[in-house]
Amino acid sequence: MRYIVVGGVAGGASFACRLRREDEKAEIVIYERSGFVSYANCGLPYFLSGAIKEKSDLILQTPDSLARRFKLEVHVHSEVTAIDPGKHRIEVRNLLDGSMREDHYDKLILSPGAEAISLAPISERVYELKTVEDAYRLQGFLNAYKPSKAIVVGGGFIGVETAENLVEAGLKVTLIEGKGHCLASLDEDMARFVMKEMERRGVEVLTLTKVHSIKQTYDKVEVATDKGEYDADLLVQAVGVRPSSALAKEAGLALGIRNSIKVDAHFQTSDPDIYAIGDATSVISSIDDEPAYIALAGLANKEGRELASYLALGQEFSVKGIATSILKVFGLSAGSTGFSEEQLRLKGIEYDKIYLSPYNHASYYPGATTLLLKVLFNHQGDILGAQAVGANGVDKRIDVLAMAIKNHLGYKALKEAELAYAPPFGSAKDPINMAGFMIENILTGRVKQFYKEDLPEIAADPHNLLVDVRTEKEFLSFHIPGAINIPVDELRERMNELPKTQHIRLLCHSAIRSYIASRILTQAGYTCSHLAGGYVFY
Repeated sequence: MRYIVVGGVAGGASFACRLRREDEKAEIVIYERSGFVSYANCGLPYFLSGAIKEKSDLILQTPDSLARRFKLEVHVHSEVTAIDPGKHRIEVRNLLDGSMREDHYDKLILSPGAEAISLAPISERVYELKTVEDAYRLQGFLNAYKPSKAIVVGGGFIGVETAENLVEAGLKVTLIEGKGHCLASLDEDMARFVMKEMERRGVEVLTLTKVHSIKQTYDKVEVATDKGEYDADLLVQAVGVRPSSALAKEAGLALGIRNSIKVDAHFQTSDPDIYAIGDATSVISSIDDEPAYIALAGLANKEGRELASYLALGQEFSVKGIATSILKVFGLSAGSTGFSEEQLRLKGIEYDKIYLSPYNHASYYPGATTLLLKVLFNHQGDILGAQAVGANGVDKRIDVLAMAIKNHLGYKALKEAELAYAPPFGSAKDPINMAGFMIENILTGRVKQFYKEDLPEIAADPHNLLVDVRTEKEFLSFHIPGAINIPVDELRERMNELPKTQHIRLLCHSAIRSYIASRILTQAGYTCSHLAGGYVFY
């Protein structure tokens, strides 16, 4: 069998190496448009700051190493320009000399990835960060010209990581984002913590800002937006990506959501001898079994491995996605898994949510830091999504929640999770356990909560009484207008000050004291609820 693989990075390289491990006789050919295969594209921003120092550290394999170890025929600087499904042939252009060649396949694997969305042509001062060549070229400019100011357009993963690493390289950075907040995988309430950290580290973050034009002069880049004009020594555009599906479309293959290549459960396209994997395709969501476009390297690698096992061994598989991701932003980490609140609203899925802000490990052990956690769930107690932001411990909790979502484990599994505990690593009741307890309290009606977005309507209704249960000192430093102060430790003795004819709306810093107050008042016959997440999220 002769297999041709179009694209030699995450999915394509993973497929080819796995296939060779299972089939020594197969002919396996890779055509890669860039000059590198199997490279660490997720590490490219960190090359700019010197966190990754050597060029070679970005390269996991080379055409020569793949030929020696896996007997793969690898062609770089080679763009597949056309597919003839009827003849099982492809046309390939050598991007170095422009020459053309033909090749034939028994099975064709499309793994062209996603292409960057561009607002302006690449030039001496306008960059994108998609390939190793992009990173080399941008670092070369930084070394040669010692620029002081940069503009990054786009607040997704690459945009935020690029802004961080340019700051670490000594530049003043302005980040421009068209939507209301950075990082679309997070809801705005969680993304705000990340944006605050960026601003604290010197990044000028402009949201709800539309770019009208980008112009390069001989010594700078000028950006015109709906909020004014900005200039810098260089610009990196990180607006987003779209599936690289033009080749498939021209070959008559069916397309799916967001113009991704449509595939079945075995990643077979509408042609029985052509398969597609990675960022050019969509997958099925593990949560609602609907198609989802998830452009993540980890998922692409899994798809390549499983498809190779299927074609070589007939081994059945199921690769579904839940979009688990994490990134570092200066002193914080931000992770997410499953659906966001915005996605659930768009899908029309009913949900509820909890917020908590525990320490990442035992509070009495030195170095404890706050972990901000948001968990979304339905009325049956199934976990639909989660987001976390903090200095430490984000990866552990997001990974546990991802496993819960992937395996359809509900809140009871979070309650009962037996996680490694010692004071330097966690708490006897881990934040994962606490999330399960909180969801149980809501589903069983033991406690009711309201959200920060409800406060204007609540405050305007005289049927509600806002009661802040923090200490008097905390109350005087800040409180919501109209609230009265009864510290939780005085609540039992001062309960007669609260009328049972009103809905008591309880407030505190992190929703712990307001929860305790809610339990006291509920058992005394009051109608009450408390602010989810407390003032931490308000």
